[in-house]
Amino acid sequence: MSSDTAPSVAQDDEVVTRSAGATAPAERVRPAAPPRRKVSWRTRFARDRSLIIMTLPAIALLAVFAYVPLAGNVIAWQDYSPYVGISGSPFVGWWNFQRLFADAAFWHAVGNTLLITGFQLVFFFPIPIIMALLLNSVMTPRIRTAIQSVVYLPHFFSWVIVVTVFQQMFGGAGFLAQRLADHGYSGFDLMTNPDSFLLLVTSQAIWKDAGWGMIIFLAALSTVDPALYEASVMDGASKWRRMWHVTLPALRPTIILLLILRLGDALTVGFEQLILQRGAVGADAAEVLDTFVYYQGVVNGDWSFAAAAGLVKGVVAVILVLVANKVAHLFGEAGVYQKA
Repeated sequence: MSSDTAPSVAQDDEVVTRSAGATAPAERVRPAAPPRRKVSWRTRFARDRSLIIMTLPAIALLAVFAYVPLAGNVIAWQDYSPYVGISGSPFVGWWNFQRLFADAAFWHAVGNTLLITGFQLVFFFPIPIIMALLLNSVMTPRIRTAIQSVVYLPHFFSWVIVVTVFQQMFGGAGFLAQRLADHGYSGFDLMTNPDSFLLLVTSQAIWKDAGWGMIIFLAALSTVDPALYEASVMDGASKWRRMWHVTLPALRPTIILLLILRLGDALTVGFEQLILQRGAVGADAAEVLDTFVYYQGVVNGDWSFAAAAGLVKGVVAVILVLVANKVAHLFGEAGVYQKA
C-alpha cells in the first residue's frame, strides 16, 4: 500500500468513529473472564504430594499431643479417679462446673490472670514494635545485626535461668541489695514483695521475649518497598510522617495478627515463670489459672475439678479469638483466618 492511501484509510476510520459517536456513545466491551476450572483432589494431591509428605510428621505430633488428649476433657463431667480410669468413673453432670463457679479461689485466680495479661498487653506488647522501629530507622545494618543478636538471646534461656538472674540482681542478697547496703540502705528485696510482683513478672517477660518479638516486626518491615520511602521524601514528609504513613501501615497486619493470638492466650500468662516464684510472694499475688489447675489437679488430686477449670479456660480463649478475628475483618484485615 502506498503512502497516499494510508492517510485516506485513517481519515475514513475517523469519520466512521465520529459519526457513530454522534448517534450513540461508544461502549468498550470487556471479554468475559474464563470460567474457573475445578481441580479434583487427586490432581491437587499429585501436585502437592511432596509438601503433604513433609507436613505429615508435624500433623502426627499435633494429633497425638493436642487433639487426642481433647477426648480426656470428658472427666470434667465425671468423678474421675485415676485408679479406675475414665470408663470406671461415674458421671456427675455439671457438678464440677457448679463447684468451680462457686469457688472464690477460682475467681481470684481469674482476676490475677486478667490483671497480669492486661498489664502486659499495655506495657509489654508495644515494646517489640518500638524496638523494631528504632532499629529499622536509626541504626546502620551492622549495628542493627549486633544489637538484634544480643537482644533476642534471652529468648533461648529457660525461665529457671531468667528467675535466677533476677534473683541475683534484685533479691535480698543480690547485687543491688548489696550496693544499697554499702551506702547505708537495707531491707531491699524485690523478689519477695507481693506489691511489686506485677512489675517484676512483666520486666522478666520483656527481658526474655521482647527481642524475639522484635525479629517478627523487623521481618515485616523488610517487605516494605523502599520506593515508598523515596516517594514520601520527595513529597517533603518528615521522618515521623514516614513512620506514621508508611512504616506503621506495613506493620498493621502483623500487629493485628499477633494481638489476636495474644488475646487467645489472655488466660495463659506463663505457668513456669509464676510457679517458680509463687512460694516467694504467696498465692495471693502469683495464683493464676494455670497454677490453680496444677494445684487442684496434680497436687490435691481433684482431677475432674481441675479439668473443668481448664475446659472453661479453653472455651473462653476460643471465644476471644473468634471475637478478635471478627473485629479484624470489620477493619479490613485478614486476621487469623479469612472469611468464608
